[in-house]
Amino acid sequence: MATVHEFLEANRTYAATFDKGNLPLPPARKVVVLTCMDARIDPARALGLKEGDAHVIRNAGGRASEAVRSIVISEQLLGTTEVVVIHHTDCGMLTFSNKQLREKLRRDLSDPGELDFLPFSDLEQSVRDDVGLLRGSPLIPKNVALSGFVYDVKSGKLLPVSGA
Repeated sequence: MATVHEFLEANRTYAATFDKGNLPLPPARKVVVLTCMDARIDPARALGLKEGDAHVIRNAGGRASEAVRSIVISEQLLGTTEVVVIHHTDCGMLTFSNKQLREKLRRDLSDPGELDFLPFSDLEQSVRDDVGLLRGSPLIPKNVALSGFVYDVKSGKLLPVSGA
């Protein structure tokens, strides 16, 4: 619980000078950023975003299939017109297979059934696959701009993925 107490203290400091309470609900830059939950990535700093600029969706691997619901809500109800998919180097999703994680869960907890943990073995291909999934979805209009990148956790650079 020590971390929670640190969060509460940090929040008191943050809230004492908070002046962003009147930002509009739709993101100002009309963009959704989909990226990994990896703690080494700070999307706001890496992309020059400030509060109110973008919707940022994070999950393990930055996988599109888990984010479709949020992307549809962002686009249909809040006016976003662009989706940027960002995976990253040294991603944990490259280190296991569904079979390996399912076996670990069976040993340690319970039978996970056929849950797909969405691991991948090729970083750039995973970006292409996720952009392709969104491009092919009947829930994402064709006029929504889609792009894909790899974030290098060692250099902080955003690298475009060809074909994404």
